Amino acid sequence: MTNTNAICLTLFFLTACIPVSAQARDLGTSGATYSIAERDALEEIEERAKQVDWGKLFDREKSEQKIKSYKPKELALLPRAARDSVRSVDISYRLEFDIPDGRGGILYPRGFSFNPLDYIVYPRTIVVINGTDREQVEWFKGSPYAGNLTTVLWITDGSYFDLALELGRAVFYANTMIVNRFDLRAVPCVIAQKGNQLEVFEVDVKAQTKKRSS
Repeated sequence: MTNTNAICLTLFFLTACIPVSAQARDLGTSGATYSIAERDALEEIEERAKQVDWGKLFDREKSEQKIKSYKPKELALLPRAARDSVRSVDISYRLEFDIPDGRGGILYPRGFSFNPLDYIVYPRTIVVINGTDREQVEWFKGSPYAGNLTTVLWITDGSYFDLALELGRAVFYANTMIVNRFDLRAVPCVIAQKGNQLEVFEVDVKAQTKKRSS
C-alpha cells in the first residue's frame, strides 16, 4: 500500500469514528425559520408553457407553405432525351476508408470495390422526368408506369407537391448525388435492374407521342 493510500484510509477511519452525538449537537436557533417548500417541476413546466405564444412560434400556415414549396438546392437539370436509347450502368462502389473488424484488424480495406446488385434484387422501376416539362408529365401519365405501384417517380425540376396532387402518387426529387450515382444524362428515362447492373432507357418524348397518336 502506498503512503497516499494509507493516509486516505486513516482519514476515512478517523472521520467514521467520530461519535454521532458530536456531529448532531444542537447549535440552537439563529433568526427566523421557514418551512422548505420545493416547487413541483411539472407545475413549473406547465406554467412556463402557458406563457409561450405557441401561435407565433409555430405558424401552421407558414409551416404548411414551407412543406408545399420545398425544393432542394442541389438539383441537376438534365436535357430532354433526343432519341430512344438504352445503356447499362455499373453502380459498383469503391470504399474511401477502411472498415474495421472490431478486433483491431481491417474487415474491408480502403479501395475495396463491391457491387450491391451482386447481393440484392431491386424490384422497383424508377422513372425520372422534368416536372416542369408538360410533355414529359403527359408522357408519364399515359405510360404503363403511372398505374404501377412498384414504380418510383423522381423529378429533376418542378414542384413535387403540385405534381403529387396531379398524379395522385408520391413524387421525389433526384438531386445531384442521385444523378451522378446513376449516371443519368437525359430525361425522361426509366431505370430497372438487369442482372447485376442497372439498365437506363432514355425516352424520346416526341417520338413516343407520335406513336400513341398514330
